Amino acid sequence: MDQFQKLYEQLKEQKYPLLYPFKFIGPPEKVNQLKKLLKDAELSQKPSRNGKYISLTAKAMMMDPESIIELYREAAKIKGVISL
Repeated sequence: MDQFQKLYEQLKEQKYPLLYPFKFIGPPEKVNQLKKLLKDAELSQKPSRNGKYISLTAKAMMMDPESIIELYREAAKIKGVISL
Protein backbone atom coordinates (compact mmCIF):
# COMPACT_ATOMS: atom_id res chain seq x y z
CA MET A 1 0.00 0.00 0.00
CA ASP A 2 1.26 3.45 -0.89
CA GLN A 3 2.31 5.50 2.13
CA PHE A 4 0.06 8.35 1.02
CA GLN A 5 -3.06 6.31 0.30
CA LYS A 6 -4.80 7.07 3.60
CA LEU A 7 -4.07 10.79 3.25
CA TYR A 8 -5.31 10.71 -0.34
CA GLU A 9 -8.61 9.15 0.75
CA GLN A 10 -9.07 11.91 3.35
CA LEU A 11 -8.13 14.65 0.90
CA LYS A 12 -10.67 13.44 -1.68
CA GLU A 13 -13.45 14.42 0.72
CA GLN A 14 -12.40 18.08 0.77
CA LYS A 15 -13.71 20.84 -1.50
CA TYR A 16 -11.17 22.38 -3.87
CA PRO A 17 -9.47 24.76 -4.33
CA LEU A 18 -8.30 24.50 -0.74
CA LEU A 19 -5.83 26.50 1.35
CA TYR A 20 -3.77 23.57 2.64
CA PRO A 21 -1.31 23.75 5.56
CA PHE A 22 2.03 21.96 5.15
CA LYS A 23 4.60 21.53 7.90
CA PHE A 24 8.15 20.25 7.55
CA ILE A 25 11.19 19.92 9.78
CA GLY A 26 14.70 19.70 8.43
CA PRO A 27 18.27 20.92 8.64
CA PRO A 28 18.80 24.61 7.85
CA GLU A 29 20.75 23.81 4.67
CA LYS A 30 17.67 22.08 3.19
CA VAL A 31 15.20 24.91 3.76
CA ASN A 32 15.85 26.55 0.38
CA GLN A 33 14.98 23.29 -1.40
CA LEU A 34 11.66 23.20 0.47
CA LYS A 35 10.99 26.84 -0.32
CA LYS A 36 11.42 26.09 -4.04
CA LEU A 37 8.72 23.41 -3.78
CA LEU A 38 6.44 25.85 -1.95
CA LYS A 39 7.22 28.91 -4.07
CA ASP A 40 3.64 30.21 -4.16
CA ALA A 41 2.88 29.50 -0.51
CA GLU A 42 2.72 31.76 2.52
CA LEU A 43 5.77 30.64 4.53
CA SER A 44 6.96 30.96 8.08
CA GLN A 45 9.96 29.31 9.69
CA LYS A 46 11.29 28.82 13.17
CA PRO A 47 14.65 27.42 14.26
CA SER A 48 14.85 24.72 16.91
CA ARG A 49 16.22 25.66 20.30
CA ASN A 50 19.75 24.53 19.40
CA GLY A 51 19.52 25.66 15.75
CA LYS A 52 20.07 22.14 14.39
CA TYR A 53 16.67 22.09 12.64
CA ILE A 54 14.18 24.50 11.17
CA SER A 55 10.42 24.11 11.22
CA LEU A 56 8.84 25.38 8.01
CA THR A 57 5.11 26.01 7.87
CA ALA A 58 3.40 26.79 4.58
CA LYS A 59 -0.14 27.58 3.49
CA ALA A 60 -0.68 26.95 -0.19
CA MET A 61 -3.73 27.05 -2.43
CA MET A 62 -4.10 23.53 -3.78
CA MET A 63 -6.40 22.57 -6.65
CA ASP A 64 -6.78 18.83 -6.03
CA PRO A 65 -5.60 16.00 -3.75
CA GLU A 66 -3.11 14.79 -6.35
CA SER A 67 -1.16 18.05 -6.21
CA ILE A 68 -0.91 17.82 -2.41
CA ILE A 69 0.36 14.25 -2.56
CA GLU A 70 2.84 15.18 -5.29
CA LEU A 71 4.26 17.96 -3.15
CA TYR A 72 4.70 15.52 -0.25
CA ARG A 73 6.43 13.04 -2.62
CA GLU A 74 8.85 15.72 -3.79
CA ALA A 75 9.59 16.84 -0.23
CA ALA A 76 10.28 13.21 0.75
CA LYS A 77 13.13 13.18 -1.79
CA ILE A 78 14.99 15.87 0.18
CA LYS A 79 17.34 14.06 2.55
CA GLY A 80 16.84 14.97 6.20
CA VAL A 81 13.39 16.55 5.76
CA ILE A 82 10.44 15.21 7.72
CA SER A 83 6.82 15.94 6.79
CA LEU A 84 4.42 16.42 9.68
